[in-house]
Amino acid sequence: MPQTTLYDKTGANVGSVELNDELFAAPVNVAVLHQVVTAQLAGRRLGTSDTKTRGEVRGGGAKPYRQKGTGRARQGSKTAPHYRGGGAVFGPHPRSYEQRLPRKMRRLALRGALTAKLGDAAIRIVDTFALERIKTSDFAGILAALNATGRILVVAPGGDEQLKLSAHNLPTVEVILADSLNVVDLIKADTIVIEQPALARMEETYL
Repeated sequence: MPQTTLYDKTGANVGSVELNDELFAAPVNVAVLHQVVTAQLAGRRLGTSDTKTRGEVRGGGAKPYRQKGTGRARQGSKTAPHYRGGGAVFGPHPRSYEQRLPRKMRRLALRGALTAKLGDAAIRIVDTFALERIKTSDFAGILAALNATGRILVVAPGGDEQLKLSAHNLPTVEVILADSLNVVDLIKADTIVIEQPALARMEETYL
């Protein structure tokens, strides 16, 4: 089993913690990671772009001019795409960009991302935050003591209003629940701070 240092909120080393092999010593399949990230980012697209076809724009009805005798090409309607104000050709319409992936593939990518971050020494395990009040500066001080820098992903075992509100005004910090992890947020983070009780919740959810 891989091991890593366990810290308290002052940044002091208070021991070590064993990490689950399946979560933190999994194979890192780059191709699967790429496919899952692509699918997740595609699923975030709204897909609400829309254009009007020649059947939806205003106008039409009478022919622009008579069929014969003008010397010009025949025209049937001013809603045609080559007219100003005409319909769009092959324009976007509302659609879903969702890409369905097997659950095993998504889990494999998640475990691979956690393993890669552990290998990069980007994971910090803290015994507990134990915030006594909602105070951004207090929480920022804890992160600084843990040497958490860059984009920080904080993994909490459950809903913690004090933790969530304390981190709200820190633009580089995101708080996520242990049972809601996703590959994009894990890969994007420079440092991942996991509260120790969240490890058990992660094992229950992803194993």
